[in-house]
Amino acid sequence: MGMNSDYEKELAFQADRRKATTEFIKLVSDLWYDRAIEVVLFKNQLIDKNVSDILNLHEYAGRFVEKPISVFDSVEMVRAINDINLPPSKLDIGKLTYEYISEGHGHDNVKAFVIDRLKDARSAKEIKPKDVVLYGFGRIGRLLARELLTKTGKGNQLRLRAIVVRGAVTQEVLEKRASLLKIDSVHRDFSGTVEINADKKALIINGTTVHIISAAQPEDIDYTQYGIQDALIIDNTGAFRDEVALGRHLKSKGAAKVLLTAPGKGVPNIVHGVNHTDFNPDIVNIWSAASCTTNAITPVLKVMEDTLGVEGGHLETIHAYTNDQNLVDNMHSKYRRGRAAALNMVITETGAGKAVAKALPSLAGKLTSNAIRVPVPNGSLAILNLNFKKEVTVDAINALVKKYALEGGLVEQIKYSINNELVSSDIMGSSAPSIFDSHATLVGNDNKSAVLYIWYDNEYGYSHQVIRLAKYISKVRRFTYY
Repeated sequence: MGMNSDYEKELAFQADRRKATTEFIKLVSDLWYDRAIEVVLFKNQLIDKNVSDILNLHEYAGRFVEKPISVFDSVEMVRAINDINLPPSKLDIGKLTYEYISEGHGHDNVKAFVIDRLKDARSAKEIKPKDVVLYGFGRIGRLLARELLTKTGKGNQLRLRAIVVRGAVTQEVLEKRASLLKIDSVHRDFSGTVEINADKKALIINGTTVHIISAAQPEDIDYTQYGIQDALIIDNTGAFRDEVALGRHLKSKGAAKVLLTAPGKGVPNIVHGVNHTDFNPDIVNIWSAASCTTNAITPVLKVMEDTLGVEGGHLETIHAYTNDQNLVDNMHSKYRRGRAAALNMVITETGAGKAVAKALPSLAGKLTSNAIRVPVPNGSLAILNLNFKKEVTVDAINALVKKYALEGGLVEQIKYSINNELVSSDIMGSSAPSIFDSHATLVGNDNKSAVLYIWYDNEYGYSHQVIRLAKYISKVRRFTYY
């Protein structure tokens, strides 16, 4: 009888927890779609998640901060957020709940605590939405399109208006473009809807018209005829890499700013969270989001440099193969990249070691680097072998990185992994460009050197860094609480 009674209690608790989770999902969705307030849980997205996803994220959150964080706490917190007047915002409910559990009981109730913590929201500036054009529609371009249209909400920030491609825009071309956007072998099905309008030469994504423009060169385009004004052009082609070439975009009618999704020459190379505030978007018109590897390693290197001092070191990237390599053995401008990508580990060069210095000048000349392309389609690993000015331990290094992942200016960039079974497929779909593997940290016998392992989704995580930088350039960053 006692065992059955316990079982009935467990069933009742699970039912209550799932009911609370359903309310949580509704509140989160209403805040986003009605008021442009985005709620995340320790940087993990909550829009379009199901009950099991939400419960699993809460379990992770509790293990991460080493305090119990339940969905019941989150529901109470999100109710309070819903009850107060806030501008368009991005709020980490995990951080808010953790702080309330740790230190917030001096307030009369949760609502009083939330009002106090989010008081700076009152001074948030009004946002003017920015038109965006994707110049090129390959791997990164399609991921950017997915994210931009998924997160359009009320259209308060970035508005994807057009995509530029080469060649004629026929019904067949539109159907193929739509199919590639909807279905992805790596990132799976797009959660929204994609239709075509052959008469308009457009894709209708989540009910929003996105024009498909054919152009051989940037100067030929008049964006204003599509109702596009002062647009940010995100160049995903890799065809234009320096200031002069990228400046051709600014000769187009309706274009105002350019963002390159690759390392650039003669333009600011930005790792958002590290050096983006060094450049004024009112003055600078051409930007580079650097490379996926640079975005992966620079946040952790900044933590190490700021706290321990980096004497020198070596970076080795174990990188997923890319479209630049051959599917089967064939001629290539670079020797080893000509060999079949899905069958070989391929040693090649990477400029990430030098590129880091563009974001962290104090590391100039201190790092060597190389890369190995391996037979996986996505998901990469950077291994940092570093020498420090101060003595270190494994626990001390992990504590430092965890602190920066939880608070400060790098919380969007660094995800601190506590998973002792972590493998490359586990990090797919992570919006953080840098996933620190805490269980892999090694410290040398001299206690002044260490090997750090940093995973990164070289497509999805990098795309989110591009969007973060695009929001900064366009001055549409909302009030945030992390």
